[in-house]
Amino acid sequence: MSRFVWWLFVLLSSTVVCLCGAGVCPCERPELCLQIRQTRDFEVFVFDVGGKEWKSYNWSMVTTVATFGRYDPELMCFAHANGARVVLKGDVPVRYIVDQNNRTAWITEKVNLAKSQFMDGINLDIEQPVVEGSPEYTALTNLVKETTEAFHREIPGSQVSFDVPWSPKCIDMRCYDYVTIAESCDLLFVMSYDEQSQIFGDCIAKANAPLSQTLAGYDQYVSLGIDPKKLLMGVPWYGYDYLCLNFSQEGICSIAKVPFRGAPCSDAAGKQKTYKWIMKQLNSSFSGRMWDDKCQAPFFNYKDEAGQIHQVWYDDPQSICPKASAVTAKGLRGIGMWNGNILDYSGEAVARQQTEMMWNVLLGC
Repeated sequence: MSRFVWWLFVLLSSTVVCLCGAGVCPCERPELCLQIRQTRDFEVFVFDVGGKEWKSYNWSMVTTVATFGRYDPELMCFAHANGARVVLKGDVPVRYIVDQNNRTAWITEKVNLAKSQFMDGINLDIEQPVVEGSPEYTALTNLVKETTEAFHREIPGSQVSFDVPWSPKCIDMRCYDYVTIAESCDLLFVMSYDEQSQIFGDCIAKANAPLSQTLAGYDQYVSLGIDPKKLLMGVPWYGYDYLCLNFSQEGICSIAKVPFRGAPCSDAAGKQKTYKWIMKQLNSSFSGRMWDDKCQAPFFNYKDEAGQIHQVWYDDPQSICPKASAVTAKGLRGIGMWNGNILDYSGEAVARQQTEMMWNVLLGC
């Protein structure tokens, strides 16, 4: 083989390796594979769990999509065409990342995956119990810092967000270094739902995200010195269906005792239900839609086929409205939901109106 042929062979081989490493752009227009670098003043952050419901999202509002389902290149291309980021899901056992080498390897893997899929960042969804001052506590804090540094360096303009519970007060034994984590990454997505994950009082069905408790959580984060512009308000597009072991004359639904991380009872006694299911089930309730003034949340009661009474607590435009309005009042970065897939996108007249109202209320009322 001549020196020229050998040089050409090496050049072509290197080019192929580079192209394979970067991934082949799946979009009709190659520019759609360029990462989104624009930072929005107001974020509407959507979690997507797979399927094709994303085609019916209100893309005039969406700024970031966190992909928790299988990678969908069509979604990436469509989101980029609408100026919206698409970010990876990041989850790893905390005990694994105590080792620096493991942590570095995990971060490198995620950066390379984001590059190959033309992604715009990562959403760290780590919801494991951590004791303050433990090796895991330090490792998690370092993971967020090192992940952010790596993504910002390797993918300029990328976004790194971290999911946190509705309050920083060791909810579900998640005693994290929230202040340092907030300083290290771009955004904290506050999961203002599952607020009955630990029930220490009476074991009864309650609101998934009562208004006063929800808003108090943001005050607690800000009181730690966290910049409100780092906080995204997460609202639930789902509710809980509880089987009532006892149903009092006052309409109180006693639920099974299902312990969770130190609490004797929890919302695990119920079943998560989508807004789509809830709206249909409401039509066959014996109570009709009811409203709890204290929690500022709707609920209803129905009987199953065996004649057992159930109580369903959920959020709808009326309960989300004051929360969404508080985003602006408190100077937060934006709003988002778990999750974008669970509305009724069938196009049927009533469903279409319900779905439009749930999207529109994200911007307040």
